[in-house]
Amino acid sequence: MDKVIEIQNIVKNYQVGSVIVRALRSVSININRNEYVAIMGPSGSGKSTLMNLLGCLDTPTSGTYILNGIDVSKMEDDYLAEIRNKEIGFVFQTFNLLPRYTALENVTLPLIYAGVPKAEREKMAVETLTQVGLADRMTHKPNELSGGQRQRVAIARALVNNPSIILADEPTGNLDSKTSLDIMGLLDIIHKSGNTVIVVTHEEDIARHAARIVRLLDGEIFQDVLNENYKPA
Repeated sequence: MDKVIEIQNIVKNYQVGSVIVRALRSVSININRNEYVAIMGPSGSGKSTLMNLLGCLDTPTSGTYILNGIDVSKMEDDYLAEIRNKEIGFVFQTFNLLPRYTALENVTLPLIYAGVPKAEREKMAVETLTQVGLADRMTHKPNELSGGQRQRVAIARALVNNPSIILADEPTGNLDSKTSLDIMGLLDIIHKSGNTVIVVTHEEDIARHAARIVRLLDGEIFQDVLNENYKPA
């Protein structure tokens, strides 16, 4: 199988005053291209720390992280930022959209950082917003959109530069149940189209959309199983 993520013996410690907090304790996990994985765990389990490491927002205390063939374990911040923009599409619970920018402008942002010419990046952003069902909302600003529409803009922004993985952190946390189902349905379709999707969640009904469920407890993986009830989109 073609591995997009290879993590071996990852340890992450934090110093809080005079106390060392062991957030991750020798975690190893491989994720193949086009897998759909949910990462679960209660508060304090280490799932947020693991998400930050997967997303190249942080580096481990020790251990190895190979992302799409690149060892990112010990990279400096500037290089990590480049890797993040190229390899990872983020979807956050709070959407993280710029309020003064239109939907189209928000989606073009990763392409600006990547140095894509204006005409090309606008074309790519239009295509991606159309893909997520927002062809008629491109000129609207976030305060003119519903919560579900804002998350669709965030998903389009995550998709637009064709990253190696889509990393969604509690993507339905600020949405009602019907809109949550719509957004998870969209992630199902995105996975079916060939993307690797990783969802970090504490909600069982959200995790059930994934083909594989990884559970953390006290900084360790205690369960990594295929979802018997998984039904592809």
